[in-house]
Amino acid sequence: MIERSEAKPVLVVSACLLGVRCNHRGDANPSAAVAALAATHRLIGVCPETAGGLATPRPAAERQPDGTVRTVDGADVTAAFARGAEATVALARGVGAAGAVLKARSPSCGPGQIYDGSFAKVRVAGDGVTAAALRAAGVALRSEEDLEPGRWPASPPPAGR
Repeated sequence: MIERSEAKPVLVVSACLLGVRCNHRGDANPSAAVAALAATHRLIGVCPETAGGLATPRPAAERQPDGTVRTVDGADVTAAFARGAEATVALARGVGAAGAVLKARSPSCGPGQIYDGSFAKVRVAGDGVTAAALRAAGVALRSEEDLEPGRWPASPPPAGR
């Protein structure tokens, strides 16, 4: 018997984790743990940064303590990140997503931990712009680092994430 994919719960996933070359360097960040979720879930990839209108590749960006997002060169890309977050929330709602698996520490996708805005790789508690918007919309979040291969957890992610 063939299982119809429509019967599987849906997860919105950072497209880079599915092998799409859309991160700021123009590379992908494929995750075997995320790919294994396809056995039990319908995975829908999205890159909020490109959905918000940013090019690939693009300058590295970090969320600043004041909530804005700036590139390493100082350009304010907050509006593009907000557009991408809005599009991702609309997608998650539209498909009835059971949750989202997002790229760890991304200024857009990072759930629970991001870089501090200094471009020195200093980690701080906080959400990327899209993670914050999805969390506010009631979507359960995990990073690829919080997954056991092929298993969507029923419990909250570890503390500090």
